[in-house]
Amino acid sequence: MLVVLFRSRLKPGAAESGYPEMATEMLERARTFPGFVDFKSFAAPDGERISIVHWKDEETMAVWRNDERHRIAQQRGKTEWYESYSLEVAEVKR
Repeated sequence: MLVVLFRSRLKPGAAESGYPEMATEMLERARTFPGFVDFKSFAAPDGERISIVHWKDEETMAVWRNDERHRIAQQRGKTEWYESYSLEVAEVKR
């Protein structure tokens, strides 16, 4: 199993420029993909956010990573919504 840690900070105004709708769409879409296991998201008082996503394996995660609609969301995130972000992928040993 793999775990994805997605840390981010939103730009001011992200909520008014379509981010919440796209985030909801992406989660609903990801849940339909074979290999998707779980998703949790948390926000700190200082505005930092972390999303934790579990995938069955590298192959199923790669299908999601390369999904056309997800690619559009990724690009919009980089250009419109995220002030900063980082992504870590790790294998779960136990």
